[in-house]
Amino acid sequence: MSYIAITAKDVEALVKAVKLGEEVKPSQQAKRDVFAEYGIAGTFKDRMLTAVYYDIWKRVGLLDRIASEITGVSNVAILDPWLRAALRVAIELLIFERFIKETKYRDAKNLFVSYFKKRVAKFLSDTTHPYVGAYFWELVDKIANYKWEPKNMVEKWEYRYMVSQTIISRLLKLLGPDESKEVLREFNKVYPISVRVNVLKSSVEEVVSILEKEGVKPVVSKYVSTVIKFKGPYDFDKSQLYKEGKIIIQEEAPALAAILLNPKPGEVVIDMCAAPGGKTEHMGELMKNQGTIYAFDIDEMRIKRMKDLLKRTGIEIVKIFKEDARNAPRILGVEVADKVLLDAPCTSSGTIMKNQELRWRITEEKVLELQTLQLELLEAAIKLTKKGGRILYTTCSLFREENEDVVEQILNKYSGVIRLVPLNEPFSPGLIPGTMRAWPHKHKTFGFFYALFEKINSIS
Repeated sequence: MSYIAITAKDVEALVKAVKLGEEVKPSQQAKRDVFAEYGIAGTFKDRMLTAVYYDIWKRVGLLDRIASEITGVSNVAILDPWLRAALRVAIELLIFERFIKETKYRDAKNLFVSYFKKRVAKFLSDTTHPYVGAYFWELVDKIANYKWEPKNMVEKWEYRYMVSQTIISRLLKLLGPDESKEVLREFNKVYPISVRVNVLKSSVEEVVSILEKEGVKPVVSKYVSTVIKFKGPYDFDKSQLYKEGKIIIQEEAPALAAILLNPKPGEVVIDMCAAPGGKTEHMGELMKNQGTIYAFDIDEMRIKRMKDLLKRTGIEIVKIFKEDARNAPRILGVEVADKVLLDAPCTSSGTIMKNQELRWRITEEKVLELQTLQLELLEAAIKLTKKGGRILYTTCSLFREENEDVVEQILNKYSGVIRLVPLNEPFSPGLIPGTMRAWPHKHKTFGFFYALFEKINSIS
């Protein structure tokens, strides 16, 4: 498609969508709202402009570094948010966007420079302040003439795979260059939709049959027998399977967690970081709605989603606490649970293919901060668990600091109190014996870590 198909008004829409994308989550909603407002949604330009929008968010850390260099500010976060959005769009279109370079490059670039100087600069002046529009007008030529060259392999990969140097450096340390490339390629693939069948309301056979009648080509997971995968798009709002609670949106790696913990009917189970409730609901299924699940979380919106999910799926044994799970031993008492699930807060680095904003948000400081929280939560889990009970520790992180390092530290501190129960399948061995990992490049699913503990003695 020719660059002429995009107008100055379309570029303005991109700026507005990117600005609102910082405020509205998920950012896709901001894009949909703005594209509808500007008459783009559903037109022949929608696909191209949507691709540009997603490229901006995939590359935003690199765009911001160039904006910082061009403006001379140390951190673009201090800039007017409308100016920051306009700079991101201008840098993406004038420096990186491939569809422009595939046309008559100089003509295309000159046309987009005029778009930014005339339409976008005026839009900024009218929307925020005349000085902002004038300042942006002056920066457009600097952006158009900027020559970006990667200084080393990590910077080259940062551009090619659109993830931060922090993530790349950590993967290189963990896996080496060849496997790191495979993981980074996986981050830029579109994964199929993944749903889990609620066996209390339906069967895999029934769901497969209905999906096929809807024109979907479902494939049953080879790792989790109740998970079905299929290519999107799929309108869950109109799906009777979804409305009736017969399917739950869940990837196969997290869907394995409840199966590994194996809660039984009549048991007392604690889900320490429960919302939005996919694993809580799954445990309720496995318990056949018999027993008690205490679900802890601190996020009100996610708790609301969990309540909606439990109601839709018919799980009635869950008692919800809007509390920090580190306080659970004080609230419930010690040695009260047969099983404890700790799907710990983490960097979510194994889910970048779905959560685009994580490409640039993960920092070294955040990794260490989360490790401290994970250890504190795991200590609370040990206190909550009865002698002979089990704890499943999981994260959707790829980083050793949040996974094997946490396990090693907790085993050392509670030697004689807990032991690892070896996990051997269906995914790959972890980096220490007895643990297990799902890898995007090996298993075509989210990166996920599992460690199963048994409490063998009370804490003295």
